[in-house]
Amino acid sequence: MQKDDFINYWRTSSDNDFNTMHNLYKSKDYHWCLFLGHLVIEKLLKALYVKKAKQIVQPPKTHDLLQLAEKAGIETNNRQKDLLDLITTFNISVRYPDYKNSFYIKCTKEYTDARIKEIKE
Repeated sequence: MQKDDFINYWRTSSDNDFNTMHNLYKSKDYHWCLFLGHLVIEKLLKALYVKKAKQIVQPPKTHDLLQLAEKAGIETNNRQKDLLDLITTFNISVRYPDYKNSFYIKCTKEYTDARIKEIKE
């Protein structure tokens, strides 16, 4: 496989997750919608990491968006760092029962609308 194949893999997968995020939003599955929003960004950061590498490499095996952004060479301001840290929590909050219920309650339409706007940004 060529480098572009790996980049396209991550981008295509991110695009598919973006569509699924919107479908989950429409069905009012807001907590899963935000989980997919996290994956959208994660996969785009991994595509960028591979693109910027001098040779074909695997991206870091992490879900930490700020760490991925830093490893991809993206400069971030404090607001963006905080946002990446927040969105990273969506990954954990949906997966683990002790976080899941409180996150489910937090994910109102209004909260989700604001987070989706930030994810798109």
